[in-house]
Amino acid sequence: MSRLLVCLLLLFLAAVPVRDGLAQESRIVAVVNSDIITADDVAGRLALVMRSSDIPDTPENEQRLAPRILRSMIDEKLQLQEAARLNVTVSDQEINDALAGLEQRNSLPKGQLDQYLKQAGIPRASLVSQITASLAWSKVIRNRLSQDVTVSDEEINESMAQIKDDAGKPQSHVAEIFLSMDNPSQDDEIQRLATRLIDQIRHGANFAAVAQQFSQSPSAAAGGDIGWLTPVQLGSPLGTAVEKMKPGEMSYPIRTPGGYYILYVIDRRTPGATSVDDTRLTLTQVSFIYPTTASAADRQRVLNEVQHATASAKSCGELAKIGADHAPPYPVKNADNVRAGDLNPPELRQQILQLKVTEMTKPVPGPNGLAVIMLCARQDPEGGLPSRDQVENNLARERLDALARRYMRNLRRAAYIDVRG
Repeated sequence: MSRLLVCLLLLFLAAVPVRDGLAQESRIVAVVNSDIITADDVAGRLALVMRSSDIPDTPENEQRLAPRILRSMIDEKLQLQEAARLNVTVSDQEINDALAGLEQRNSLPKGQLDQYLKQAGIPRASLVSQITASLAWSKVIRNRLSQDVTVSDEEINESMAQIKDDAGKPQSHVAEIFLSMDNPSQDDEIQRLATRLIDQIRHGANFAAVAQQFSQSPSAAAGGDIGWLTPVQLGSPLGTAVEKMKPGEMSYPIRTPGGYYILYVIDRRTPGATSVDDTRLTLTQVSFIYPTTASAADRQRVLNEVQHATASAKSCGELAKIGADHAPPYPVKNADNVRAGDLNPPELRQQILQLKVTEMTKPVPGPNGLAVIMLCARQDPEGGLPSRDQVENNLARERLDALARRYMRNLRRAAYIDVRG
């Protein structure tokens, strides 16, 4: 069946009145080549995005974020279609592994993700669809573009020489959210979205989670983390903005030819000296759980309970005992020899690094409650510069990112996309 015939058939089906008790929300809101996206699909993804990013679930936020969510879902359809064209598949095992990783990162008991999604009112299919598209697109990029990325010895030597020249100059550990813009007519829309995301993050939304859901840079998979860079490496205007920021600060929307950036400075260091990311930490965490349907009053009650229960803890052993003795028992996690740079989100990493031994964080919101984390021990690192392999990998990643963005832009331009009001 030709693409034109498929699209005409979808348009005909979309015009048929809703019958047999089907909800009006099942209407088609977008046609992407031979695939459709329904209002139910968008509603499910909205629930997932707002819950995972700690964005308040309000009608105003839904209305403001829905257009961007729809655009992301359109991109995912294009990515899955391109993967199918190239016979790239994602196995059930790969999806299950990704779901298990989500459980672990969100401190959920093994096998409890489905229950969490159900309690939060998030369709499992919304999460699986997003994960499948991400895994498939990563394979497409790796298979189609990685062979086109080459880094010469001369380029590595030049980069390493620049790093040595910058050995006494500050570097910033930066995370990004990139919102692409295909044509100038989208400028106002993308700028407004960037401003809204900044506002949500400043009111408690998680930067890394927002980056994972909204950023259109490959760094989204790592919560937007793009590593240690000098202002020169970032280029203007990004480098100029970062140079004026302090660790823990977030930028305003930064306009570039390709779109808008939101930058977050995680930390700052001087190359050749010690890297705070290589600090080794021993931590104890106690979680205080409440149901996903908890009211504001219930959440405040748990917060009061957390503050009261942990006020007397003067050591990691005492904190762990509070969790073990409490009825019902609260989950206790002990982590030894953790590398600071592996802690996420960046805001939490910064908070932990500022602790003294036996001090604990303020109650940290999580997907199913609150947690407090105490620093039990800390070992600061020795100094050093990046290795030759690390320099080569960074150069290759930058080029692959640029190729992937161009690939995606070409798919959009070649596609039949009908977005409906």
